[in-house]
Order: sequence, then C-alpha cells, then structure tokens
Amino acid sequence: MSKKTGYLFGILLTIILGTILYYYLCCNYDYGVVKNEDEVEKVVAEPEVKSTTKNAFSIVDSSSSLAFKAHDNFNFKASNYKILEPINERLYKEIGRLTTYIKDNPNKSVDITGFYTSNETNNSAFPNLGLARANAIKNYLVSLGLSSKRFNTYGELNDSIVPDTDNIYYGPAKYSIETGVTNSEGDLATLRAGIKADPLVLYFDTAQSSINLTAAQREKVSKISRYMDKADNAITNVVGHTDNTSSRESNMRLGKKRAEFAKNYLIRNGINSNKIRTSSKGPDQPIADNATEDGKAKNRRVVVTIN
Repeated sequence: MSKKTGYLFGILLTIILGTILYYYLCCNYDYGVVKNEDEVEKVVAEPEVKSTTKNAFSIVDSSSSLAFKAHDNFNFKASNYKILEPINERLYKEIGRLTTYIKDNPNKSVDITGFYTSNETNNSAFPNLGLARANAIKNYLVSLGLSSKRFNTYGELNDSIVPDTDNIYYGPAKYSIETGVTNSEGDLATLRAGIKADPLVLYFDTAQSSINLTAAQREKVSKISRYMDKADNAITNVVGHTDNTSSRESNMRLGKKRAEFAKNYLIRNGINSNKIRTSSKGPDQPIADNATEDGKAKNRRVVVTIN
C-alpha cells in the first residue's frame, strides 16, 4: 500500500468511526441491543391551564320572568368569606333594582347559594365556606334596607370554579327568587327548641387568643344565625364562665372578657352585633368539680344560646 493510499484510508476510517460514535452518543442508539419500552424517552404533556371562571350576577323570578342581571358579581379571595370591595357600579345598580322589587313584593324571598372548592380552607364559623359567603352577601343586601327574613342561605361544593392568578373567585354564588312563605312558625319553634336544648359551648384555655370550632359547633352557629335572621326580637345570649381560681371579682371580669371575645368572633362571622348580649356568671355556675384540673377546664367556658 502506497503512502498516499494509506493516508486516504486513514481519513476514511476516521470518518467512519466518527459517524458511528456520533450516532451512538447523540441518537442514544445501542448497537445490537433492543431497548425496553421503559427505556424509550416519553413525551410529557404540558399541564392543562384552565381559564378563570367569571359568573355574572343573575336572578330571575320564574313566576314573572323578571330578571336582574349584571356582568359583575360579588367576588372573594380564596379561603375567604369577606366580600371584595368596592362593589362595581353596574352590580350596585342591579342590586338597587332587586332591593326595590323585594320591598314592593312582600311574598318574595331570595335564595343565595355560595360556592366553595375542596382546595380551600374554611376559616369561618359556618359548616362550609360557601354558606359563609352566602351569609356575607345576605348581610350586604340587608345593609341596604331589606329584612333578613327575606333571605335563605346555602352552601354548595363546586370544584368547577377556577380563581385567577391572584386567587380571586369571581362570583362564586347563584341566586333565585322564591314566591311564598319559606319558614313557618312551626319551623322556627322547632329550630329554637333545638338551640335551647343544645347550646353552643366554647371552652377556653388560659390566655387563649383564637377560637377553633368543631364541625358540630359550626352547625350550631349556622342554626343560631338562621334563627336570628328569621325570628322577630331574637337575641343571642353569650355568657362567660370561669373556674374558682382567684377571687370572685376577678373571675366575673374574666367571664365577661371571654363573653366579649366570643361576641366579637360571632360579629366577624356575620351575626348582627345589635342582636348579641354578653354577660358573666364568673365561678357561680360550675358544671364540674373545681377540685380537679379536668373539672376546672370544663368550667372555663362560654355558652352561646338564644332568648
């Protein structure tokens, strides 16, 4: 083999080896080896981006075909039951029309159903965040001069609603107008008897600064709120109690302080402050033996009931 031929053969061999290495390294191909399905690179689909849900304010009276509609609605931050303000002017105008209509038609009432999702945290005193939102909308309408008797509030799980990037839910509620009496005297009497027989009891630790309700306690708050809305001259009584540690005078003050603390909690959750009365029984009405720590813990309580 001549020198020139050897040189050309070396170049050719280099090209062949380079091609093989490129194919092996860059294309991830193993000569003589068949890859398993698990070894094949898989294409991962991009997660679906859902668009923000924006429910418009819409109420139709099916008995008269009268409709109240606005492109806007009451809006809420995620895991929150406080209405975001300011209220849009177009929404305010439709609410004004609705208010006039309800006032002029005493046989009409409004059902409000608030939505919530399973991803949200319920920080309210109500059984679910949807009911708390419905109650907030009801309270806003009552502030415009309507009687709370004219409203019924409900909560509904709705995982189809999607917040925006700032975690704001637009219009997580639906509405309907009903005709006729929705709460009879018998219904109210039954509700009142149940609350009186099984009042809401909150137990307090030393220096407690928050209230965390159980599911059963939330149901009791819901019943008290509903009764306060429907019954004439209804009053919520909040009574503070203590154990026998310290003097009676200081315990009377402590009982009152606990009652006021519970009252403020109820007000923040939408119960009318004008319908709440607080008092203290101090150490005078123990329900357990103050000789034990367990008994003292049971005596440190606030009892919430109705008149």
